[in-house]
Amino acid sequence: MKAYLWEPLDDKKVKCNLCSHRCVIKDGRRGICAVRENRDGTLETLVYGNLVARHIDPIEKKPLFHFLPDTLSYSIATVGCNFRCRFCQNADIAQMPTDHKGTIMGSSSTPREVVEAAEQGGCRSISYTYTEPTVFFEFAYETARLAHERGLRNVFVTNGYMTAEALEMISPYLDAANVDLKAFSDKYYKELCSARLKHVQATLRLMKTLGIFVEVTTLIVPGLNDDPAELENLAAFIVEDLGPETPWHISRFHPTYKLTDRSATPIATLTAAREIGLNAGLRYVYTGNVPGDTGENTFCYGCGELVIERRGFRVGKLGIENGKCIHCGVEIDGVWQ
Repeated sequence: MKAYLWEPLDDKKVKCNLCSHRCVIKDGRRGICAVRENRDGTLETLVYGNLVARHIDPIEKKPLFHFLPDTLSYSIATVGCNFRCRFCQNADIAQMPTDHKGTIMGSSSTPREVVEAAEQGGCRSISYTYTEPTVFFEFAYETARLAHERGLRNVFVTNGYMTAEALEMISPYLDAANVDLKAFSDKYYKELCSARLKHVQATLRLMKTLGIFVEVTTLIVPGLNDDPAELENLAAFIVEDLGPETPWHISRFHPTYKLTDRSATPIATLTAAREIGLNAGLRYVYTGNVPGDTGENTFCYGCGELVIERRGFRVGKLGIENGKCIHCGVEIDGVWQ
């Protein structure tokens, strides 16, 4: 299928304007994502409707804690990614085309089939997740538009590297996003992800401007992005540029893929990072990937009382009514049922 958001250049080259790499691709070659190919001067997507994963998940798994809690989200992905994260947790599918000589796997599906499956599964939303949704943008866009017509919400779980053109195109149908802000160091982005920090910052700002509900996730990797000063700067960026109401998820690293020389993140590091976020003025800071931890509960920033109790991906006690804390009446930021 012919791709969206590209322009022809001389000598049958094309420029892809879907993500911030803005690859210039020669005839017969693919972009960094390895799923968009220049065929005789026309950019084609190789993954349209070619789903490698589809599951019904709790929305909390994305993670989204302030967007339709305790509901189900129909989750889909194709292979491919425009990042090269050395710690990729879904490398078997995200890095498949890169690591296996261009291999693309998946089963054919249409936007209508995805929307109908979501409805039949009792889902309130569709999540474009597991791999980077930007690389299967055409399918995500057409599915999201149809889902919107049927009253379903749409969610991106993303590295935030789409261009402004792509984000503005899908924004009428995109309700929420969890964006990985992987570090607050351009060096980290270049060396561990083959990307640049400034483009992710720009995407986050634009999402807020466009009215997309945003939550942020940072995977804390020991010795690489856990410096307290860096975390203070990251938290300050969220507060100042996105707002103190923006939930921040601090996630525990476990050795994986090409980054196996590091140990799992100490719990004390996550706890300290959470305190940094709260001290910076963030209202909701969560610690994740820690079984049995209470760091995924939501507390009212007004009175300190528990308003959402979470056990894994399940919601227990709820202390919110009409979007407000039942104890003190303060509005709890989010998109509620």
